[in-house]
Amino acid sequence: QVQLVESGGGLVQAGGSLRLSCVASGRTYAMGWFRQAPGKEREFVASISWSGGRTYYADSVKGRFTISRDDAKNTMYLQMNSLKPEDTAVYYCGVRRTVALGTTASEYDYWGQGTQVTVSS
Repeated sequence: QVQLVESGGGLVQAGGSLRLSCVASGRTYAMGWFRQAPGKEREFVASISWSGGRTYYADSVKGRFTISRDDAKNTMYLQMNSLKPEDTAVYYCGVRRTVALGTTASEYDYWGQGTQVTVSS
């Protein structure tokens, strides 16, 4: 069983930055960030392999967001720069019970409770 706790969300103006953190208890393999806006389905943001050597991003965030992990701290991060109002959503971290990257929510086995990110124009 893996428990995940996200933090770092908040209110920021367009063009600003935030860094999200996801602390995991238990063994983790591939991890990822997803987001869900009101009335929309949960969508993929970024994923990172077990070793941290491979990453993958949604086109909408490529070049603005950076995913990373520090396994010594059991923590995954999402650095978000040049934020836009359309980035407003609840952000969730997820863990897979496999080393391969995942880009769909159904591929993830554990989820955190989410952290709200609001970008004002």
